[in-house]
Amino acid sequence: MITARTKARKRALDILFAAEAQGIAATDLLDERIAAGDLANPYTADLVRGVAAHATRIDELLAEYSRDWPLERMPAVDRNVLRLGVFELLAGPEDVPSHVAISEAVELSQALSTDESPQFVNGVLGAIEKDRPSLD
Repeated sequence: MITARTKARKRALDILFAAEAQGIAATDLLDERIAAGDLANPYTADLVRGVAAHATRIDELLAEYSRDWPLERMPAVDRNVLRLGVFELLAGPEDVPSHVAISEAVELSQALSTDESPQFVNGVLGAIEKDRPSLD
């Protein structure tokens, strides 16, 4: 079953990915999409704004936890899936359990990236989740 939040995560990923590819701020692209009436679920906006607001910390954590894969070497899809996942794990709504955030990120990478991506995404997010009490 595809939930409204699953769709919102996919839309947020689309915006984060497109903004990075175009070299523009994700929040600017988000605002364009909202102005065009191309955004129905407010959770999409929450995710994009959350990732943007916490971008520095999120990327620091990804650099630390994906030791052998610097951010710039990761496929852009994986990088942005991980950003969404880290945001939901550490700063997202309290009603999103950790296992759901990780599972949703893995599913996005499975659908949109390489064969190795789901395992990589699961490993990085799982390690961050394990250390979460010391990261807050």
